[in-house]
Amino acid sequence: MNSHKQITASTGCFSLFALVLACVLGTPVVAQVTAERILNAASEPQNWLTYSGGYASQRYSRLDQITRANVKDLELAWILPNQVFGAWQSTPLVVDGIMYVTQRPNDVLALDALTGRVFWQYSHQVSTDARVCCGANNRGLAILGESLFMGTLDGRLIALDARSGTSLWNIAVADPALGYSLTLAPLVVKDMVLVGVGGGEYGIRGFIAAFDAATGEERWRFNTIPGPGEPGHETWENEGWVNGGGSVWVTPSYDSGLNLTYWGIGNPGPDWNPDQRPGDNLYTESVVALDADTGALQWHYQFTPNDGYDYDSVQVPVLADISWRGTPTKAMLWANRNGNFYVLDRTNGRFLQGTPFVKVSWMSGFDANGRPIQTPPAPGEALWPGNQGGTNWYSPSFSPRTGLMYVSAWEGYASTPVKEEVTYVPGRNFGGGSNSPVVPVPGAPGPRIGRTTPINNWTDAVGNGATIALDPDTGERTWTFRHYDVTDSGILTTASDLLFTGGREGYFYALDATTGEELWKASLGGQIVNGPITYAIDGVQHVSIISGNSLVTFRLRNL
Repeated sequence: MNSHKQITASTGCFSLFALVLACVLGTPVVAQVTAERILNAASEPQNWLTYSGGYASQRYSRLDQITRANVKDLELAWILPNQVFGAWQSTPLVVDGIMYVTQRPNDVLALDALTGRVFWQYSHQVSTDARVCCGANNRGLAILGESLFMGTLDGRLIALDARSGTSLWNIAVADPALGYSLTLAPLVVKDMVLVGVGGGEYGIRGFIAAFDAATGEERWRFNTIPGPGEPGHETWENEGWVNGGGSVWVTPSYDSGLNLTYWGIGNPGPDWNPDQRPGDNLYTESVVALDADTGALQWHYQFTPNDGYDYDSVQVPVLADISWRGTPTKAMLWANRNGNFYVLDRTNGRFLQGTPFVKVSWMSGFDANGRPIQTPPAPGEALWPGNQGGTNWYSPSFSPRTGLMYVSAWEGYASTPVKEEVTYVPGRNFGGGSNSPVVPVPGAPGPRIGRTTPINNWTDAVGNGATIALDPDTGERTWTFRHYDVTDSGILTTASDLLFTGGREGYFYALDATTGEELWKASLGGQIVNGPITYAIDGVQHVSIISGNSLVTFRLRNL
């Protein structure tokens, strides 16, 4: 069952340009969000039109009203509590003064972005067949025209009228009883809605699909686990491809000039026992570049062949046109869960560079083609980084001003993997083993808390979170800011050289993007596991973050 309710109020008009109608009727006025507007999202930084702020997924904003000098004057503008318990992973969209956000498990809210007032709420009742490995997470929405798009935990894709929250169409993408789900924010490209399926821990066979935004009709499909006759099928033995995993649970990127979409692919199945699936297991733990119109594979690069460590490569591909070692390069920047920071040529997938940004023990280096030379741990031996990775799905940022890539990292963190024989049972966990975190030795050197430290110094940290700045030219750290606890937060940078991020300890930080110096922080009281955004209404810049189950928005005092 799905439900929709409209919430009206007699006060709280959201901005001058949103028109009197919103206050009179209690409903938002929605501008036509064309494909061209999304393509040129950087030119309207007052909005936040896609999950990552734009197709290049840089999470960089041209807004600069909040600066390094005045960020200390940020104050709370409004707060919206979520009625469902649990950390909230959604990234909001902001369109011309209206905010759209998902809350757990599969609700959509339309808000006045100036005051936090709720215009309407849509609720999807998730099927009892739904199975998700890692929490009832939904990471957000896509918008096109006057329609919003949401994936659901029970494997459905829903289109909503952005003006009223009523359902336009609702289709089944995959069978939830087999472990399929949709937890990513969809991506709109041209007149299509693109999604990938989750469920890698349940022995699914993953895929990516595009749907007509107007009707929900499927346009194309790409199997992330190739079957007989498909390129890459030869990398699977013993029929392992049938339940090969390869889930996609984080939003992709898009290069309109090349007409390529870039997707990070998750773990193979079973996770922990590669002996049951000999071969490289394409296209798990890879980035695939797909033609946006047809879904045809153009190139791939595999980060961790025959992965036995659960190093899902679902991180957001960051696209940047840079001078790499003196050569103009259409680059893809990727800090991977396996502990390496990669620079790839996004036109053809050519490996340019791979450099560890945390301690790495599962490999000793790369061969001439960029393939990792693996050194798997012996039974009972520590794996570096541990299975949560050097980073994970947390959204990074790239600033064209500083030329640096910013990543939320886990330092000094290892685990011990154990593999077991497992038999596939539909809808049940297909892990094939387990892992245990390595307990630090008493008296071992710990992290320097809340401090910015010199380049590439992760050896003095034990199981701690850090925000790090990486130089794509060298692969090395430029600076490190250490948190009080591990961090699962995304990152935002701005044209005033500010960096916003959070941590599991509940602090929301503003750092100097050039040095990592802490400039401001607020204690919000809940784990931060989403990416901050920034937007402007009537010339006033706002910054929003979700802490625990509350959406919190700041702006400068006296503006």
